[in-house]
Amino acid sequence: MTKLPTFELFTDGACLGNPGPGGWAYILRDSSGNETIGSGGDGDTTNQKMEVTAVLRALESLAEPSCVEIHADSQYVTKGLTEWMDGWIAKGWKNAAKKPVANQDLWRPLAELRGKHTITTNWVKGHAGHPENERCDEIASAEAEKILQ
Repeated sequence: MTKLPTFELFTDGACLGNPGPGGWAYILRDSSGNETIGSGGDGDTTNQKMEVTAVLRALESLAEPSCVEIHADSQYVTKGLTEWMDGWIAKGWKNAAKKPVANQDLWRPLAELRGKHTITTNWVKGHAGHPENERCDEIASAEAEKILQ
């Protein structure tokens, strides 16, 4: 049996207004400690979309099935991936209120990637000194600021 590559993924999203210009960022660290940083922005978005986009873009960047431990300050992301998604799928992408799940354009591809990768999540408190979370916040915020320039 081949051992899957392992990664730690740190993510964050930022939005200047909600909705408004936003940015997302991730730090993907392999088992050797090598880091890949990804980021981007959108001129008219929400904080939740940016949080989810950061995870989506990072997982899309992996060429082969991997074990990924996600660290995010968004419970929307952590609970979405581990607690809510199976129910959404079982209910035809409806939430507990029987309304369509928000941001399906991001969650559906994440559902497919969740099938490819072995994913665990950890919620970290935002703006509390977690080094990688702080770095992602700075990068995501800079992406949102770029849109205003």
